[in-house]
Order: sequence, then C-alpha cells, then structure tokens
Amino acid sequence: MDQQTKRKNIALIILVASLGYFVDIYDLILFSVVRVQSLKDLGVAPDDMLKVGATIINSQMLGMLVGGLIWGILGDKKGRLSVLFGSIITYSLANIANGFATTVDQYTIIRFIAGVGLAGELGAGITLVAETMSKKNRGYGTMVVACVGLMGAVMAAQISERYTWQTSYFIGGGMGLLLLSLRVGLAESGMFKETTENENVQRGNFFMLFNNWPRFKKYICCIFIGLPLWYVVGVLITFSPEFGKALKASGALDAGKGIMYCYIGISIGDVVAGFLSQMLKSRKQVMLIFLLLSGVAIAVYLYSFGLTPERFITLSLLLGFASGYWATFVTIAAEQFGTNLRATVTTTVPNFIRGSLILITSSFIYFKDKLGILQGAMVVGAVCIFISILALSQLKETFSKDLDYVEK
Repeated sequence: MDQQTKRKNIALIILVASLGYFVDIYDLILFSVVRVQSLKDLGVAPDDMLKVGATIINSQMLGMLVGGLIWGILGDKKGRLSVLFGSIITYSLANIANGFATTVDQYTIIRFIAGVGLAGELGAGITLVAETMSKKNRGYGTMVVACVGLMGAVMAAQISERYTWQTSYFIGGGMGLLLLSLRVGLAESGMFKETTENENVQRGNFFMLFNNWPRFKKYICCIFIGLPLWYVVGVLITFSPEFGKALKASGALDAGKGIMYCYIGISIGDVVAGFLSQMLKSRKQVMLIFLLLSGVAIAVYLYSFGLTPERFITLSLLLGFASGYWATFVTIAAEQFGTNLRATVTTTVPNFIRGSLILITSSFIYFKDKLGILQGAMVVGAVCIFISILALSQLKETFSKDLDYVEK
C-alpha cells in the first residue's frame, strides 16, 4: 500500500469510527434523555420512575457486558471490520424496534438487545485506529474519534426536544443503517492480518486474560480506571431531577439538558486530555489529573444547595470536562495488550466499565436508602475515585509503545 493510499485509508477509518461512535453514543444516552417522558407514556407512576429507570438502564448495561465479550472475541478472531459493522447493524435495528415498545417489559428487553449491539463499535474503531496510525500520532486519532462520537449525546438531547421519544429512537436506528454505506473501501488492520497468517498464535482467547497474573492484573486495572466517568453520567446526571429535590434547587433540573452539556464537557475534556497527553508524552499523568479533577467536581455538585437550573448546566459542563478522559482511557487499554488480544481487551474494557453501572447504581440505591441521596452518592463517588487512582498506579506508561506484537 503506497503512502497516499495509506493516508486515505487512515482518514476513512477515523471517519467511520468517529461517526459510528457518534451514533453509538446517541443511542446509548437516549434512554437517559427520554427516561421520564417515555416511562410516563408507558404508565409508570412518578414514585417508581427512579426504580424502573434503574432497572432498564441496568438491562442495557448488562447487554453491553454480554456484547463486549461477543464482539471483542470476534474482533480478534474474524477481524475488526466485521465487528465494527456487525455491531452497528444490531443496535440500529434494536433502536428502531424500541420505538414500537408499548410496555416496560418490552422496553427492558429491547434495551438489552441494543446494549449487546452498542458494545462492539468503540472497541473495534479504536483498535483499528491504534493499529493503523503511527505510534507517535495515534493519540490524535483516538482523540478525534472520542470527540466527534461524544457529540452524539448533544444530538440525542436536541432531537428529543423536537420529537417524541419513539421518533428519537427511529432516528438513531436510521443513522446507524446509513453508516453501513461507508464500509466500501475500508481496509482491515495490517497487524491483524499478520496474526491470521501464523497458526501458532491464539486469537481472541478470552481465558488468556486470566491464566497469567500480570496480564490479569493489567486487565482489571484497565477496567477500574474508568469507573468515575460512568458514575457521573449514570448516577449524578441521569438522576439529576431527584438530586435537585434533595439540594432544594430553585427549579426542576432537566436530565436531558444535563446530559447534553455533560457530554459537551466530556468532548472538550477529551480534546484537552488528548493534546496534553501528546505534549507530556504520557497517558498516566493525564489520567491522574482528570481523576483528581473529577473528585473535586463531584464534591462541588453534591454540596450545591439552592442550586438553580442555570448553575446545574454549568456544573454539568464541569462534571463532563473532568470526566473527559474517555479517549485516553480506551487508548491505554488498546496499548497494554498484544494484537491477538487487543480487540478483545479494547472492546470488553469500556463495556465492563459501562456494565459496572449496574453495581454503581445498585450501590447508590442501597446507600441512598441508608444515608440519604446526597450522602449515599458521595460514598459511592469517593469509592470510585479511590479505586480508579489505585488501579492507575499499577499500570505501565504506554505512550509511543510499539503495538506490533502478540501475547503468548
């Protein structure tokens, strides 16, 4: 492949991965945006909104746990491209079906199926970008993917304000199906192709992550460093109407707007984190900075008594910016492992983090009942920050690491 063709392929890979992640985030976040209205229309009582909402979002995240395993293993066995587009087809059709849901049970099951589909796109896209770009510049590529992709949350909020929740799901599914046209001309990862030519290399063997202590420890730490982000989005922002009551807010807090501005903040944070990582030539230093900033932002939010809807928007931006290490986090996971396990790791790690929301929301509800909503949220947030910093300290720096190797 000549240099011009290679550059075109890199640009196309970044474009497809970015737009795929854009639709992925749109669909992933849409439930949080339309939760109240959709559950009202399905006949859920106001007092049951939080409990039913938590059940449905947990179902979606459980689907992502299952999907992470399926797509990750397929990515190392069959190729990154097959996963990239297979996952897009799955979540697109599921979201179209979601628009026809008429009961809570249907809603819950379809969100599980959508979660399975949503699990594959990011890992496959990031793996392709990391393996195709140079080791010095791949951080810029993953930064672009995350930045463009996270703006899907902004679109989800805008669409939900203008259309019914059913139409919002139809639009998400339609956008995903349109993406499939970009598959033409996209080339598979060269590193992956090389592993397929060696019959002695085990590809996508998930159990290899558990039969070697240093490798297992590295894998678990990659998962734990992402805990605070989904705590912020899945608890503090998603349940902001309930937090607003506890903080004696001067007006109702809009979770849809909160999510939109939170993801704007995350996108800005991802750009800053990406550039900072390239300047400092370090992923770990940047992660530590943002994790500490997340701790500060969480504390400020939970002590903002007398909160106004306008200040809530500002705090959503702050919480988002502080959590803007998603691209750096996923890049770290991709750089920690060899080519024969890279898709498995890069796909399962972010989805196990998303899936951890089940434990996080369950813990939050438990401590909320014991200590109150604000104190319960503080306890869970503090634990998430502590675990993530401890896990980060156990990982090696991976900036400019050569990725052309396999795990044995």
